[in-house]
Amino acid sequence: MLVSILHRATGDGLAIVGGLILLWWLAAAATGPDAYALFIACASSWLGTLVLVGLTWGFFQHTLSGLRHLAMDTGWGYDVAVSKTTARLTILGSLALTALVWAFIIYG
Repeated sequence: MLVSILHRATGDGLAIVGGLILLWWLAAAATGPDAYALFIACASSWLGTLVLVGLTWGFFQHTLSGLRHLAMDTGWGYDVAVSKTTARLTILGSLALTALVWAFIIYG
C-alpha cells in the first residue's frame, strides 16, 4: 500500500515541482545573467539542494515502483512475501540510488 501511494505522490511531485523548477530555469536562462545567477544561488542553497535531492529520490522511487508494477502486470509478484519484498526493495533501492547520485555530484 505504501509503495502504491508513494508512486502516485512522487509522480505528482515530479510533474508539479520538477515542472516549476524547469520553467524557472528556462525563464532565468532566457532573461539574462542576473536572473540565471539568482536561480543558481537558490538552487545551490541548502533549501534548493534539499528540493533537488527530494526530486532525485522521487525520480528513483517512481521509476523503481513503475518497474515493480510493470512486472506485476505480467502476473509476477502477487504472492504476499514477494510483494512485500519488492515493495521494500523499491524504497531501499531509491534511497541507495539517490545517495549514490548525490555522492557523485558532491565528491565526484
